[in-house]
Amino acid sequence: QVQLVESGGGLVQPGGSLRLSCAASGIIVSRNYMAWYRQAPGKQRELVAFIRSSGTTRYADSVKGRFTVSRDNAKNTVHLQMNSLKPEDTAVYYCNAVDYYWGQGTPVTVSS
Repeated sequence: QVQLVESGGGLVQPGGSLRLSCAASGIIVSRNYMAWYRQAPGKQRELVAFIRSSGTTRYADSVKGRFTVSRDNAKNTVHLQMNSLKPEDTAVYYCNAVDYYWGQGTPVTVSS
């Protein structure tokens, strides 16, 4: 049974940083496609970043240069480092595995 547990969300001021984590069980993150999505109030869920088993990463244009997706194979965890945060980054952030499994989400609020 696959479980994804996100953590690291919270309230941060504009320009600040947060690091989200997605601890996985029942699936090996280094061997699978892993992604981060977000859903802002009243908007559709959107893809933020992904990392393939090969290590290839891709980012939404809105976060390129500010966010970095990575994985810790020893801890079977995927991270999303978010820098230079903007109010429009406010959303619930979800971890996704192989386009099928979802975590419960962790809220991020960027506000002064």
